[in-house]
Amino acid sequence: MDVAALAYVVVKAQDPASWSSFGEAMLGMSAHPAGSGIALRMDERAGRVFVERGENDCYFASGWELRSAAEFEAAKDRLRTHGVAFHAASEAELALRHVFDMVWFRDPSGNRHELSYGYRTGFERFVSPAGVPGFVTGDLGLGHMVLPAPQIDATRAFMMDVLGFGLSDILVHRPAPGIEQRIDFMHCGNGRHHSLALFEGEVPSGCVHLMFEVGSLDEVGRAYDRMLAQGVRLMATLGKHTNDHMTSFYFMSPGGFAIEYGFGGRTIDWDHHTVFESTSVSLWGHDFSVGFGADEQAALADAA
Repeated sequence: MDVAALAYVVVKAQDPASWSSFGEAMLGMSAHPAGSGIALRMDERAGRVFVERGENDCYFASGWELRSAAEFEAAKDRLRTHGVAFHAASEAELALRHVFDMVWFRDPSGNRHELSYGYRTGFERFVSPAGVPGFVTGDLGLGHMVLPAPQIDATRAFMMDVLGFGLSDILVHRPAPGIEQRIDFMHCGNGRHHSLALFEGEVPSGCVHLMFEVGSLDEVGRAYDRMLAQGVRLMATLGKHTNDHMTSFYFMSPGGFAIEYGFGGRTIDWDHHTVFESTSVSLWGHDFSVGFGADEQAALADAA
């Protein structure tokens, strides 16, 4: 299976309007009605983040793009061959996502993945209410996300053997003495260092973080200023990652998961890449204790 890129994500919200204001004022995207939900635009497509009303505020689905009808049919055949139960999209789901066709299924850790092909858009010029010139998308997709994978070995194998993803590198997270949680960074059919990472653990919101990339460090700084001005919760300070070289910071979203807002992520020639393990998260910065670390310590205290 040749998954081209991360085309879109879907989130659930008790109050979808919260994502309209957050998407425009904080993320710098533009919000538009889409079916019974909301589409957040960040480029020429009709939406990259789709919000629909739900009983909980959470991450809902990852939308992976195939380039043609032939690839879409071949992908369904591959799912059948591997005994993966999948479901056809409803008309409402297709309308919200602005795609020709879509099927969905779950990985061994319960995450919902959607395979789609074709997209519909009026190709209106993207205009950011916050003045963001643009986001790094195109062939690289919208960015990346980190999903919970308590069954990480089976989930990694599923993503590689069934969906055709490759392993970029790994990191072992050690939140406390005697506790180790693996993170697998995975790539699909483009040069983005990772479009998906799997975190060995449970995450109630359905996602650890979702990353958007902008074209300059100045835009990262302006987003940091917007965060401070709007009282959005900081989850990790500015820093540069060891593996994808992204210079970024993290803040909380209305969905209960974090947003990474970054610049300068490297692209990889996969024919000349060797898998490695990072023994540190960042080359500098990224103090996670201000947000993620505080949440982890509270969870450990509750469990004690």
